[in-house]
Amino acid sequence: MTDSKYFTTTKKGEIFELKAELNSDKKEKKKEAVKKVIASMTVGKDVSALFPDVVNCMQTDNLELKKLVYLYLMNYAKSQPDMAIMAVNTFVKDCEDPNPLIRALAVRTMGCIRVDKITEYLCEPLRKCLKDEDPYVRKTAAVCVAKLHDINAQLVEDQGFLDTLKDLISDSNPMVVANAVAALSEIAESHPNSNLLDLNFQTINKLLTALNECTEWGQIFILDCLANYSPKDDREAQSICERVTPRLSHANSAVVLSAVKVLMKFMEMLSKDLDYYGTLLKKLAPPLVTLLSAEPELQYVALRNINLIVQKRPEILKHEMKVFFVKYNDPIYVKLEKLDIMIRLASQANIAQVLAELKEYATEVDVDFVRKAVRAIGRCAIKVEQSAERCVSTLLDLIQTKVNYVVQEAIVVIKDIFRKYPNKYESVIATLCENLDSLDEPEARAAMIWIVGEYAERIDNADELLESFLEGFHDESTQVQLQLLTAIVKLFLKKPTETQELVQQVLSLATQDSDNPDLRDRGYIYWRLLSTDPVAAKEVVLAEKPLISEETDLIEPTLLDELICHIGTLASVYHKPPSAFVEGSRGVQHKRLPPRSGSNESTESPDVTATAAPQAAEQQPAVIPSQGDLLGDLLNLDLGPSVNVPPIPSSTVQMGAMDLLGGGLDSLMGDETEGLGGDLGGSPAIGAGYGTPAVMPASLNATVGGGLGDLFDLAGGMGVPSGSYVAPKTIWLPAAKAKGLEISGTFSRRMGHIYMDLTLMNKAMQVMSDFAIQFNKNSFGMVPAAPLQINAPLTPNQTIEASLLLHTVGAVMKMDPLTNLQVAVKNNIDVFYFSCLYPINILFLEEGKLDRQIFLATWKDIPNENEVQFQIKDCHLSADAVTDKLFNNNIFTVAKRNVEGQDMLYQSLKLSNGIWVLAELRIQPGNPNYTDLELSLKCRAAGVTQHVFQAYEIMLKN
Repeated sequence: MTDSKYFTTTKKGEIFELKAELNSDKKEKKKEAVKKVIASMTVGKDVSALFPDVVNCMQTDNLELKKLVYLYLMNYAKSQPDMAIMAVNTFVKDCEDPNPLIRALAVRTMGCIRVDKITEYLCEPLRKCLKDEDPYVRKTAAVCVAKLHDINAQLVEDQGFLDTLKDLISDSNPMVVANAVAALSEIAESHPNSNLLDLNFQTINKLLTALNECTEWGQIFILDCLANYSPKDDREAQSICERVTPRLSHANSAVVLSAVKVLMKFMEMLSKDLDYYGTLLKKLAPPLVTLLSAEPELQYVALRNINLIVQKRPEILKHEMKVFFVKYNDPIYVKLEKLDIMIRLASQANIAQVLAELKEYATEVDVDFVRKAVRAIGRCAIKVEQSAERCVSTLLDLIQTKVNYVVQEAIVVIKDIFRKYPNKYESVIATLCENLDSLDEPEARAAMIWIVGEYAERIDNADELLESFLEGFHDESTQVQLQLLTAIVKLFLKKPTETQELVQQVLSLATQDSDNPDLRDRGYIYWRLLSTDPVAAKEVVLAEKPLISEETDLIEPTLLDELICHIGTLASVYHKPPSAFVEGSRGVQHKRLPPRSGSNESTESPDVTATAAPQAAEQQPAVIPSQGDLLGDLLNLDLGPSVNVPPIPSSTVQMGAMDLLGGGLDSLMGDETEGLGGDLGGSPAIGAGYGTPAVMPASLNATVGGGLGDLFDLAGGMGVPSGSYVAPKTIWLPAAKAKGLEISGTFSRRMGHIYMDLTLMNKAMQVMSDFAIQFNKNSFGMVPAAPLQINAPLTPNQTIEASLLLHTVGAVMKMDPLTNLQVAVKNNIDVFYFSCLYPINILFLEEGKLDRQIFLATWKDIPNENEVQFQIKDCHLSADAVTDKLFNNNIFTVAKRNVEGQDMLYQSLKLSNGIWVLAELRIQPGNPNYTDLELSLKCRAAGVTQHVFQAYEIMLKN
């Protein structure tokens, strides 16, 4: 009879029946009842009501029943801490049971119950178990110390458990040693500067002795610990290597990779002249090759690690090229990784063999693989100069196949070959030009355009070829547009008389008709260069290009050294340091290889690392924090302390935010407005204008606090006028969708800051705690400025108010609708998601008042098609009342005039991302028959106006 029967019950009153069975006198009935409880718990039913009844079943000699009860306890102790204390006496009693399995089970379970009240009672039984006569109990207790340290580090230190753990490294049982090392390593990781694992030669000796006798996972723990040790000299390093080498023949691939990591690290200290060094290189190859006979997933992990090893020490596998030849039934991820390693191992000795293999791959059916194979041929040409000619002829043969994607990849790599070997293989250009019409991928089109522009003087019809690309200029990708712009400018500098019209046409397309700022900027730079100093233009555009390096995709040396220290871990598969993907409060320690034999560098010490870190930080360029990938992060909310985001220079953030919505007032310096000077937006025919940069007119500079100099300023507000409108709270997350948690809320702007005002109500029967909140990327980059502060647990039927300060410095992504905000809230029960709409008026800044002259110039400068008319119906307010009401919400009246009995208000507001909105509001005072207001809004970002109108309507009617 299987256990599936326990999962099938759907009776009503099930909890009541289980309660009766748990209190039965019959042992078998009790055991059956506990199994049903565990089955219900496993499928997600709440059986916490049975806590006291299940705990009563603890006092039994039946090991199976005891394990089941302990399993239940681990699951529910956190939500029922007061009840869990009832079980403490049984735990203490079980820790003195004659059966070592029960002693170990009791101490393991107590370590897994993460309740502060219980940890105090755990100390005494744990101390006894750490010195237990049975090694099974000692090894379990060692791991329990690490668990207890995670709950209450101070308690572990005060009770002296760390010293006991260090003593266990000298234990006679190898498994106890391995678990002690694992526990100390775990604790040391969370406290990088604690120097817990104070390794010396005697300790290392004990670990190496235990290494031969413990289980495979124990060996991995010990090897990882050895990898963190820095030998004092090359003799000690050699001695350790000799004792670790036998692990290379282990059946478990994780043990092999851990041994490789230790050897790769300690080889740094060995002189290359030593005989042993050569022997070690030979010994490292066979185990790595053996790993490639495993199943595909293990092969992939092995290949990613081999990729690092080959970059660090290619000599290890230089004679093993054939192992990396692709098999027909390899999965694509294995094929691509093998291909990468083949290129890294390619040398003059084996290039003929590699090329023959790559040519074969280029005729395969898998498109991705064929593309990579064609690229690999190009990389071989760049890496091994003697093979370049053979590679080019192979690529030409492939072009003759006329297979579209093969031709395109071949053209991309031939461009790189031209860069590496100038004036050597240009005879093939004619063949490339024949395939111009078949190119449809941006990278291939861009490569072909680069070739035509670079060698325009050798191609008779270069202007016709480039003109053919120009016909669909706006349909091309940015990469192609930029390349085409540069190629035509090169052509013009080489053949000025024939291509004047062509260059004017492309500059006009790039500067006047394009929305892409990169393209516009490059167009303007070329235009100014050509119009002011053609000689300088020639020196800049036709400058001699540096040769491309042999391998452009090599990992940067310091990163490679760090990754070598992480062989056999996730970092070696991602090819990223742990700090790039490990989140949370735990500090990730940066590792590095020991100094080379004969170098003056001192061995690694915490002081060196600590002092080096700030310097490294200083050298790195400042980068705007990306706030992580929020979409992927929603399920993994960081519950650690918040990091205060410093104010970011407004231009760096704001331009990104503005591009999202279509530009701020960047063309205020355009050509149409009177007295605004500069011809940045003028007709391309007026070439002379590009010689002088557009200067801001004095009249605009003179305006303080609202002029152009301030347009993209994010400086803090000047305090909020009282009486700003706050929408009533609405329910965002109903209790039915969030396991009893109901969230309602609204948004407000107070004292120049945005707040999310929340009401959290617990409609469930259990306590809620550990709240955290996170936003998805949104249109205005809104992110919490600090963690959600819910200091006390939320008990059933309790309501808590919370106010969350928000910043607008997060990652930006245009939402639909624009003011949509996707939120994730996490508590001790689950993660819940909901969407809400925020009113756009919370983003209106306090410095949103424009000077009259700037208002007028900007109104004229914004195209008429961007003006949108609205009606606000049934609004019984005078012009003064409207002005006051809107002023309280950061909409500022710039000017007021009366035209034919109508009051005209001219208003401005500025959004948090630097976008300005201008308004004209028409009011008919004293006319009871006409209570509608007419509103005209003008803004460069057309998507904003509808939301601003809604804000006007709500504010004036409330």
